[in-house]
Amino acid sequence: MMPATNHPNESKSVGENGPNRYVFSQAPILIYWEMTRACDLACRHCRAEAHAQRDPQELSTAEAKRLMERMRAFGGRGPHVVLTGGDPLKRPDFFALLEHGARIGLHMSVAPSGTNALTREVLRRFKTTGVESISLSLDGPTSEKHDGFRGVPGCFVRTVEAAREAREEGLGLQINTLVTAETEADLPSMHRLVCGLSPMRWSLFFLIQVGRGQGLREVAADRCEEILHWLYDISKETPFTLATTEAPHFRRVVLTRMREEEIALAKVRETPVGRGFGIRDGNGIMFISHTGDVCPAGFLPLVAGNVRAADIVNIYRDAEVFKNLRETSGFKGRCGICEFREICGGSRARAYAACGDSLADDRACSYRPRKYAAHLAGEA
Repeated sequence: MMPATNHPNESKSVGENGPNRYVFSQAPILIYWEMTRACDLACRHCRAEAHAQRDPQELSTAEAKRLMERMRAFGGRGPHVVLTGGDPLKRPDFFALLEHGARIGLHMSVAPSGTNALTREVLRRFKTTGVESISLSLDGPTSEKHDGFRGVPGCFVRTVEAAREAREEGLGLQINTLVTAETEADLPSMHRLVCGLSPMRWSLFFLIQVGRGQGLREVAADRCEEILHWLYDISKETPFTLATTEAPHFRRVVLTRMREEEIALAKVRETPVGRGFGIRDGNGIMFISHTGDVCPAGFLPLVAGNVRAADIVNIYRDAEVFKNLRETSGFKGRCGICEFREICGGSRARAYAACGDSLADDRACSYRPRKYAAHLAGEA
């Protein structure tokens, strides 16, 4: 879930052969906080492998409040905090924590599960407590397909109802859709469905094979490229933002297509995609687990520290895990020599899931950098 703002925390320097370099070394743009792993759904792709019961090692209410206060310590407007899970509504102290966050000035969004616990009254309470937006997941255009992924009958109907109710209550709405080899054929139908819900953003989540998602198949790289170009094409007539998660090479596609259309680079940077240049796992992104482990992203389980033992500001700024991910000169394979590496950088989570190396290249990208192509041809 991406706030639609420019990024005051970035430091810029001019890259050797490409656009300005974006390094988020002092503060993340987004903090994803997994408040609990408890959830009443049984999703086939769940990163957290969530289940119905809460973990007794979850952060306590007092620990959670202290964590929220340290989020404000990054300074300035502060990061945008996404309260996620599991289902954050499974925490009985959820609204007490939400109210605490509002009192101390956190900018917050919520990613609830599409269950009967997500009532209109809950949505109204989100709004009155200062929640800026919510995200809901729709992974198929019909009950049969969506509920088949989520593991609970009725989830599709309740999610669609909740999406409409959220808009009526004045909440910003993001719809998330999983992209796998099993779901990619439904994307045009999904687009039509999402258009009827009038969200502010539709984000395609390209599968990372972690958690229960290890049992699903990724979209092949060539097909991924086709989907990203399709996404750019339909963006011209879509009244809301189109985005990707764990497919940062969409930025390459957008930049290339817009430059072919003779759109100035400064104008490209003003677009929603352009405002995301450089943001990736560990660079502008931080994830905090239900037990306080700090990682570069939810799909990248490299623990850099724990909030019970260290300060999140110091972890983000100084931990080697984060510093390595911010420095693209250490990237390997095609990502390491790609002329788009500063604005894209590839999915570090997918690299890690594929081969255990977060600095390796992203196998979902079919692009062959100019230097790589020359090497294959024996010219370098």
